[in-house]
Amino acid sequence: MRRKYISEFIGTFALIFCGTGAMTINEVTGGDVTHVGIGITWGLIVMAMIYAFGEISGAHLNPAVTIAFAFAKKFEWREVPIFIIAQTTGAILASTILLLLFPESEFLGGTIPSITPFRAFIMELILTYFLMLVIINVSTGSKEIGIMAGIAIGGTVALEAIFAGPVTNASMNPARSFAPALLSEHWEHQWLYFIAPCIGALLAVGTCKLTKPDNCCVDCS
Repeated sequence: MRRKYISEFIGTFALIFCGTGAMTINEVTGGDVTHVGIGITWGLIVMAMIYAFGEISGAHLNPAVTIAFAFAKKFEWREVPIFIIAQTTGAILASTILLLLFPESEFLGGTIPSITPFRAFIMELILTYFLMLVIINVSTGSKEIGIMAGIAIGGTVALEAIFAGPVTNASMNPARSFAPALLSEHWEHQWLYFIAPCIGALLAVGTCKLTKPDNCCVDCS
């Protein structure tokens, strides 16, 4: 049981260290990583962590995903708080190290929308909806299935980070937004990055129930 929590901690640490690290380095070097490079970094680290920890914890790496799996009855509700704590502390440690390495960074890869909060909320909700739709259709909840699962999920993250990054930074993950905000002290509109991903992920579970009534990802009884 403890292995799952450690896996979520390490996996989320790696996700935030590499993903927001790419953004931080891009910031302090004046764009050397590039926007596309940042998107690819996010996708590759997600893919790597799924292959590393998918069979242990499911490699949720995201409180919204954990909540959605519990709502889908593919994950125990009693484990949700521990998973979220593991994910959040892993993210905070990653941002803390990035702050020590790059104290000149203003945002540490944080999520600040460049459009109105309402439009950013809708964008983050839809982005997470698409992401969770892919996740729940290539996984069984606690164990990722098939060699293509990591590619499908990582590819979705990269795609969304590349096209939506300029307007919302494509968070889709409350822990991913919380940690840089905490360390950089930039809390502008962070509420939307905590709420929209959870709603989007839950809507994806509802869609799965509608589209797969005979082999439903949700307990339909």
